Amino acid sequence: MATIYDVAKKAGVSSTTVSKALNNYPDVSEKTKNVILTVAAEMGYLPNSHAQSLSTKKTWSVGVMFTEDNGVGMKHPFFNAVIESFRKHAENEGYDLVFPSRNLRNRNTSYLEYFQYRGVDGIIIICSDQNDPFVLEVLDSSIPIVVIDMDKVNSSVVHSDNVTGGEKAVEYLLSLGHRKIAHISGAPDTFSGSARIQGYRNAMSRAQLEIPEDYLVDGGMFSVREGQEAMEKLLTLPDRPTAVFAAGDLLAIGAMEAIKKAGLTVPEDISVIGFDDIEMAEFLSPKLTTVKQDTDEIGKQAVHLLVNQMNQKKKSLMSEMVPVTLIERESCKKLR
Repeated sequence: MATIYDVAKKAGVSSTTVSKALNNYPDVSEKTKNVILTVAAEMGYLPNSHAQSLSTKKTWSVGVMFTEDNGVGMKHPFFNAVIESFRKHAENEGYDLVFPSRNLRNRNTSYLEYFQYRGVDGIIIICSDQNDPFVLEVLDSSIPIVVIDMDKVNSSVVHSDNVTGGEKAVEYLLSLGHRKIAHISGAPDTFSGSARIQGYRNAMSRAQLEIPEDYLVDGGMFSVREGQEAMEKLLTLPDRPTAVFAAGDLLAIGAMEAIKKAGLTVPEDISVIGFDDIEMAEFLSPKLTTVKQDTDEIGKQAVHLLVNQMNQKKKSLMSEMVPVTLIERESCKKLR
């Protein structure tokens, strides 16, 4: 194995100069430093990535900022799938991911301070609340950033075509003969929640159907429990809906559980359609009809936008919208 003395001899410098160059001391010229880094990498004295980071002033790391209000965190299957896709494509580009502790706030340390301390080259943000002051602080920084599932923020963004997805869900139910279609929405103040509400309204309006006030129920932060509670409200209505579009698959699962507990069945009594196409959707009974978000493409596009910024060492404001697809399974029934 090569030693620092071997590197010094081949580079034609002293071992002290090699040490200073590898530790990025300012009293070694860039020309000499680059010669030493090249020799060190060729001889296997340092991993190429280490030598490269010293010469390019890059850490080859990306910070992952994940905040949400329901305590589920990355256990949520949609966001977990997006992060896994992002990780895969980022590693293909030579980057590692850095996850801050969820206890940062308790230590009076902001996410921005943490990422600056770690020297990350860029940040990916996944969150439900774009008004969170910790999020706003990061967004206002000059660090290259890409945000998942948000829009109209001070950074590049990647999101699904949520409005079209909402329209597809309702149009499918309409094609089965349903007219009494309720919507269990995500929180209206979230980007995806409001966009899917808009898709629901658009499709109902084109069908010239009025939406009863009680047919639009706030499902909060897309959890199973909130879906169950929202469905329980719909089941108490005197003019019960024949179909429900849930803004997330977890909401749909909660709705199906509430229907079952009420002594009814899906889809014989009430049809249910979700949004996401999480892995378990096809293993439910009945298998869940849903609108699929392409999590692999979302992660891929996020890496593409972020790498371009990191290479240019400049923050940019770009937007990528990923198409969605209707996945027909067993949870919706055609009315006779």
